[in-house]
Amino acid sequence: MSNLPQLNRRGLLKGAGFGAAVVGGSMLLSSCGGLRGSSGGAGGSDVLKIGLVSPRTGPLASFAEPDEFVIKHVNEALRNGFTAGGMKRRVEIIVKDTQSSPTRATEVTKQMITSDGVDFIIASGTPDTANPVSDQCEADGIPHATTIVPWESWYYGRGGEPGGQTFKYGANFYAGLGDMGDTFIGMFDRLDTNRRVGSLWPDDTDGNAVRSGFANALPVAGFDVSAGGSYQNGASDFSPQIARFKDAGTELFTGIPIPPDFQNFWRQAQQQNYRPQLAAIMKSMLFPAEAEALGPLANNIATLGWWLPTFPYESSIDGTSAKDLAAAFTSDTGKQWSQALGSLYSLFEVAVECFKGADDPKDRDDVANQLQNLKYTGISGELDFSSGPERGVAIQRCAGIQWRPGTDFEWDLVVVDNKTRPDIPIGGDLEPTNA
Repeated sequence: MSNLPQLNRRGLLKGAGFGAAVVGGSMLLSSCGGLRGSSGGAGGSDVLKIGLVSPRTGPLASFAEPDEFVIKHVNEALRNGFTAGGMKRRVEIIVKDTQSSPTRATEVTKQMITSDGVDFIIASGTPDTANPVSDQCEADGIPHATTIVPWESWYYGRGGEPGGQTFKYGANFYAGLGDMGDTFIGMFDRLDTNRRVGSLWPDDTDGNAVRSGFANALPVAGFDVSAGGSYQNGASDFSPQIARFKDAGTELFTGIPIPPDFQNFWRQAQQQNYRPQLAAIMKSMLFPAEAEALGPLANNIATLGWWLPTFPYESSIDGTSAKDLAAAFTSDTGKQWSQALGSLYSLFEVAVECFKGADDPKDRDDVANQLQNLKYTGISGELDFSSGPERGVAIQRCAGIQWRPGTDFEWDLVVVDNKTRPDIPIGGDLEPTNA
């Protein structure tokens, strides 16, 4: 059972935005392949349009790195179409960039609905992307799915009521705060420390949700918490927090900062001789680009593992294995796979599964009903949106992973604790971050 208590919407605060919206372009791709322009499309009842709202630029851009590859792979897999509602269907994929702005996420979602006529919208990468997309889709009655967002931040952070069907058209799959807490506490417990934890929780939807849960869960598990205090995303000076952590003698560290903020914090921490035995980070240090940005300072930083090539699962679209998907990504792009690869791919799986299950895939209510009752197994394993913890939420449990110097690439993710995710094989021993 999770160490973290159930959170309700009253325990969450609205997150801060990243800034003003900027109007930009979009692109539309067809399952027949190729760039098709910025709006419109083939039209007709045989065409099903999937809109991808993604932070392709800005501080959250690492979440979107696999976008073009996954779109290409899905287009190829669906090149011959599929049967839904008694007839052959084709898919067109429309992509719009949020520029890491919640305000712009709302704007481009509106564009997809009113101008592009999408049938299903998907989004990935923190509440700053997913929540405004979901809010707009819910208001306009558009089926949609999101991921890489703690379910509490997505559900309660948008005003969801416990135990009720607050949202009709959306679904989210990812770990919950309890799952994350169990993973981190499991790693903390394995080290001989004074059990004092420094915490860096910003004033945004994720930070406030984690603050509400971890502030209680860590003491229950026998840890003393020294909170760094609320701060705004984009902070440049973390000296006050570092001084507080040093004064409290914290030998463990956790937080949920955006990637640029964590990079600033961690460099300053090393300069000011704050070196906890284990740093376990959410939201940052999830992807290779973030480890590369820190260089040697990335060694043994721990984070959450929810999708890896060692998964024993296959695509529900064309049978591609997790291992082969990661290998194909590297072969095609020359880059290292990231966990966002599997998550984004699964969003397309979810959309296709809902289209196939609906009597009429153009009927938004029919597709939304399929979504909220969907249970299937694909490249991320089993996803069950029908059984809770709230309607439309599927849980992905996490393993504990650490960054280590790699062989083919500069840094590799190594599974060091799979107590909460035994289907992911262990790849190495847990090591102190300051080793």
